[in-house]
Amino acid sequence: MAITASEVNKLRQQTGAGMMDCKKALEESNGDFEKAVDFLRKKGQKVAANRADRDANEGLVIAKTTADNKRGTLVVVNCETDFVAKNEDFGVFADTVAKAAIEKNPASIDALKALPFNGEITIGDKFIEQIGKIGEKIDLPYYENVTGETVIAYNHPGNRLACVVAFNKTVTDEVAKNIAMQVAAMAPVAVDKEGVSQEMLDRELDIAREQVRAEGKAEDMVEKIAQGKINKFYKESTLLNQEFIKDNKLTIRQYLQSIDKDLTVSSFKRYSLS
Repeated sequence: MAITASEVNKLRQQTGAGMMDCKKALEESNGDFEKAVDFLRKKGQKVAANRADRDANEGLVIAKTTADNKRGTLVVVNCETDFVAKNEDFGVFADTVAKAAIEKNPASIDALKALPFNGEITIGDKFIEQIGKIGEKIDLPYYENVTGETVIAYNHPGNRLACVVAFNKTVTDEVAKNIAMQVAAMAPVAVDKEGVSQEMLDRELDIAREQVRAEGKAEDMVEKIAQGKINKFYKESTLLNQEFIKDNKLTIRQYLQSIDKDLTVSSFKRYSLS
């Protein structure tokens, strides 16, 4: 299939790889961006694309917690352009949707859309109304909750990135913020090794094997070296095994245990607009 310059540029912006490498990756992957990212990684490219970030365009990501800090919610309201995303009325609209989510705790996106918007029409109908008013497609692609003994919400300035983090025990604001900042900055894919899906693990192993072969290693060494790369993946991509950004002599697990030996993160949700 024919690959356009805009597609090549989009992949380049997402990954940081060279233009020609991106073009070849897209050609080899029949235009599939996810497969093209994997192709670049298998060829040993250092790819900046973040596996934890979900694909999105423009809009706002909003995290909120209940007053007792026992539940947190993450809501994304999309639009087509940065101009609309920065519009004050759009910001008020998105925040109202997020407030309804945290107050009513709906079970799904459809249930959230069925809630009343300021006691008038439903949120879903309000989206349709806003599309007519703004002249752009807007959508609600993501909504998730976490619960715990302590839950913190972190909204990065500009609301293009946010996260909610739940702990198994009560923690101070400082500790909660430190971990939320870690999640925001380092984009872990899971709390610990056990949280990595088999699909993701298989994918990482496949990429690791291809990287080892590309380095010219003997076939009987491929599996052993690939497993070593998986251990590195766990260290870099699972929260409790990551180096603490404020003190790289400690992992996040060690940092939490230095406060309370039984303290841990029970869950988190993170969303970043691409």
